[in-house]
Amino acid sequence: MPDPNHNQRNAAWQAAHQWRARAAQTRPDGLMGTIKLFFTWLAFGVLMIVGVVLGLLFLLVGWAMMPFVRHKMKKRMEAMRANQAQDVGGGHAHQQSRHRQDVLEGHYEVKDKDRRG
Repeated sequence: MPDPNHNQRNAAWQAAHQWRARAAQTRPDGLMGTIKLFFTWLAFGVLMIVGVVLGLLFLLVGWAMMPFVRHKMKKRMEAMRANQAQDVGGGHAHQQSRHRQDVLEGHYEVKDKDRRG
């Protein structure tokens, strides 16, 4: 059978007992404590309502801005694609071919003139 004094030596039991004693002491006493508790809960409720309203407001503003942001990103992607397409045509190899247009790259074979006929 467990020892009843064992619980009193347990640190967790002592902490719980102290917490219970402090909670009993902090209960509102009289009219002033009740009024203080009421205004505390009222302030908490008002802050919760303000937070929810602000959250919904930011959500609606974000949803309203989505088409504008999407349009801006689409324009930016089109400009980036246009720059990349221009870079492909205007690269280093294209500049060299402008200077030496008479040279064609590839594999060439020289055939004898006698075999033509």
